[in-house]
Amino acid sequence: MKAITGVYASASDAERAWSQFREIGIAEDRITLLTPAGISRADAAPIVSTEQPGMGKAIGALIGGGIGLSAGPLLVAALIPGVGPITAVGLLGGALLAAAGASVGAVAGAKSENFMTKGLPEDELFVYEDALRKGRSVIIAMAENDAEAARFRELLTTEGAESVDAAREQWWVGLRSAEEEHYKTHSRNFTNDEKFYRMGFESALHARTRCKEYDQVMGELTSQLEDIEKQYPGVNAAEVFQKGYERGRDYYQQLCNESKAA
Repeated sequence: MKAITGVYASASDAERAWSQFREIGIAEDRITLLTPAGISRADAAPIVSTEQPGMGKAIGALIGGGIGLSAGPLLVAALIPGVGPITAVGLLGGALLAAAGASVGAVAGAKSENFMTKGLPEDELFVYEDALRKGRSVIIAMAENDAEAARFRELLTTEGAESVDAAREQWWVGLRSAEEEHYKTHSRNFTNDEKFYRMGFESALHARTRCKEYDQVMGELTSQLEDIEKQYPGVNAAEVFQKGYERGRDYYQQLCNESKAA
């Protein structure tokens, strides 16, 4: 499975794209609509409010157990750390929210547990979150092969979506000047080191490593550095990568603090 993503400035455009995917027969467990605005759909499952430990009063939790896809699209409302309240439509939305750190309750039992291992784009979650913080909406569809991936991209583009790669670049452009100024305080050349600094920064935002100290994820990060050194032989990227990781970790913590204070 490969995640194909479109980012929309308009929630109505995103919902129209979601409807297009449903009309061509894409299953509920392979597509989701994420939006910062609470959407109301007559065919959606109900929402139950819940308490999410450490996050204050949450917006809601996914209805699990007895409600299946035959009852209509599942509707999830939850609070994502560093983002705030969002709504997700579809089983995939529940899995994504869980990976992002939201407490969403049960998601149809074992079916969701199996799904979590099938290409969930944990390395892109921070891009989705940034779009949602800016009031944008996100469609994610899981393609089974290259041909289907191309078909999904065409559908998203036709409906006016921005690609996840473009959204990722916009996110970095918004941070770059501040990161360059910070990096200069270490008497280092940001232009020369930016590639590896950014790799470390983004690694700290990965769903599996966020909120963790460097030594807690040393094994995984060492593996990443080994891959980088193979790709860029002769380059000593470890120190730059670590500085980026530390800044990325601080950035995410600040977002979480701001979200709690709001």
